[in-house]
Amino acid sequence: MGSLQSLEDLGRIRLSLNFFMRDFLHSEISQIEGMANIPVDRTLVIKAGKGLCEHILEPIQMKLGKVSIRSAYRSPDINRIGNEKNYNCSKNEANHTRHIWDVRDDLGNYGATACIVVNSFVDYYEETGDWTALAWWIHDHIPAYRDMVFYPKLAAFNINWYSGSVKEQFIMSQVPNPYTGKKGILSRTGWENFEGNHSEFYGDWIQMMG
Repeated sequence: MGSLQSLEDLGRIRLSLNFFMRDFLHSEISQIEGMANIPVDRTLVIKAGKGLCEHILEPIQMKLGKVSIRSAYRSPDINRIGNEKNYNCSKNEANHTRHIWDVRDDLGNYGATACIVVNSFVDYYEETGDWTALAWWIHDHIPAYRDMVFYPKLAAFNINWYSGSVKEQFIMSQVPNPYTGKKGILSRTGWENFEGNHSEFYGDWIQMMG
């Protein structure tokens, strides 16, 4: 699938109510390296993308407003270059069912990761530095996620959807937790703080949003 027409046709495929495949194909690595970010398995990349959009992104956008896609799908070649040149990409084997949507894992399952910004959260985050408000809201309201990883700028975060049974969910961040001053894991399956309602951490933000 190397022609311009075939790539345009792929980009026009609607994955869900508000998202098209083209939204997920942009790659700075692709641009800087002069390589096309073209899926190797068109059928699987669409299937994984629909799972991510229908179970994760649409529910977030319906409740919180516009979701902006920072980065998402990477072809195996793009991801390999990103890893070899230290562009903050894991090895291909670790990114199957994550940024590499169109390669199944050893169990035969598939999945998809997108790095997103929730636009309505940016002002609150820049005023408070509290990324945990959004993390806990998603944890309480979007149970289909497999994991989340938060980053410093704009409270952008990777969020993953997985077709198989999720044995462990976790939330982590490269930004210090404003309550503990520590980076790393906020919560994971089995931790004392994993279960229950966490609205105490996001109530002020939701109230501010109206």
